Amino acid sequence: MSSKSILNESSLAFLEEYLNNASPTGFEAEGQKLWMNYLKPYVDTFITDTYGTAVGVINPDAPYKVVIEGHADEISWYVNYITDNGLIYVIRNGGSDHQIAPSKRVNIHTKKGIVKGVFGWPAIHTRNRDKEENAKIDNLFIDIGCDTKEQVDAMGVHVGCVITYPDEFMIMNGDKFVCRAIDNRMGGFMIAEVARLLKENKKTLPFGLYITNSVQEEVGLRGAEMITKTIKPNVAIVTDVCHDTTTPMINKKIEGEIQIGKGPVITYAPAVQNNLRDLIIDTAENNKLPFQRLASSRVTGTDTDAFAYSNGGVASALISLPLRYMHTTVEMVHREDVENVIKLIYETLLTMKNEETFSYFK
Repeated sequence: MSSKSILNESSLAFLEEYLNNASPTGFEAEGQKLWMNYLKPYVDTFITDTYGTAVGVINPDAPYKVVIEGHADEISWYVNYITDNGLIYVIRNGGSDHQIAPSKRVNIHTKKGIVKGVFGWPAIHTRNRDKEENAKIDNLFIDIGCDTKEQVDAMGVHVGCVITYPDEFMIMNGDKFVCRAIDNRMGGFMIAEVARLLKENKKTLPFGLYITNSVQEEVGLRGAEMITKTIKPNVAIVTDVCHDTTTPMINKKIEGEIQIGKGPVITYAPAVQNNLRDLIIDTAENNKLPFQRLASSRVTGTDTDAFAYSNGGVASALISLPLRYMHTTVEMVHREDVENVIKLIYETLLTMKNEETFSYFK
């Protein structure tokens, strides 16, 4: 594959629409429809399941099945309690960060449409100077401009409504993509681009390819856990995000050293099958693609774990996209890393042999 940019105008238009659309955990369907519509020209058929995981399939009749996967859901909040004077308290839906919430605008999703609100916070003038109270789950509240609980009800807001941030996609300094929910809608985008490149470059794979956009990763890898039992894959290559550790207040001795712009991240972990990982590393080296290494203790914390330990064991590996400011509204990745993850997955698929067992005992 050439070194020129592989993202075209329609790719970037789709990426912006896909990132800007809200797909909170458990409510991913609208985003899945956008993704499937984009993917449709590049696959033979689709599989969907009860909870909304979507899979584009190339060569559906092939007995040997390879998954490339990202997760679709973003962290969010639920309405948990509405006070008599119309303020709203919340609980997490996924790993939402209480520290970034104060003074953020929010979208509350209701049957009547989006209701706008703000996370209120006491003015600096009124707070105790001796000991600042930090934001935490029991003092965060949303104000939607109502005086009573009845007014909140009339706007269609009730316990269980899901809440997202409205922050939208932007490009900084020419090559930094910034948005909420890059974790991990960028993964869904990257695997879709792999399918596009296979089609446009007229590549024929000897196996079935299952381009899998899983739901509910942020609450315990649940969508992957479900769909792997449906697909019963032989191999799974998962893509998710990992931490850029070069910004302040991150301990590299604990988190390792990873930086945006220095390439895809290849993980070492018990769930990662060594022979599959070595194939990916060989592919990167043979194609002169930059990459970084990361070690994960016990679990990867990604859908890799769900695929690896399913169906009696599935050869699985993780190719991560380095990201700054995870679980904030300003998640940031480098365009070159995005392109290199796409290239690495694409070239690995072209290298992979049909019926490969990845056995340690050949």
